[in-house]
Amino acid sequence: MVTPHEDRSCDVYYDGSCPLCRREIDFYRRREGARAINWVDVSKADYAGGDGAPERETAMKRFHVKRADGALVSGGAAFAELWVALPALRPIGILFRYPPFSWAITIGYRLFLPLRPWLQKLAARKG
Repeated sequence: MVTPHEDRSCDVYYDGSCPLCRREIDFYRRREGARAINWVDVSKADYAGGDGAPERETAMKRFHVKRADGALVSGGAAFAELWVALPALRPIGILFRYPPFSWAITIGYRLFLPLRPWLQKLAARKG
């Protein structure tokens, strides 16, 4: 695994214990440009957070991305940053950085969070 800050476009913090999250991250990891991203599974026993990374409990509840400039973003904004880091998705990522699209993705993510446990169970069954 590549350590953070080694000429990476961003650090992506995801819950690898979540079948739904794993499927989505696997999709992104197959995209061009994914090798320039540091993928951090926050569900691993050795993940502690700190040094600009989200704490474990926080990271397990929401999706986070640490940009190359060190800024940590979460929720819908984190997806926009991930998309910017992947060439094929960059245009949509840039679009979702700005209102009203940034508002829409934030609202969409907040609506998704209460559904996540149910969707996780569904994804685990299809696993």
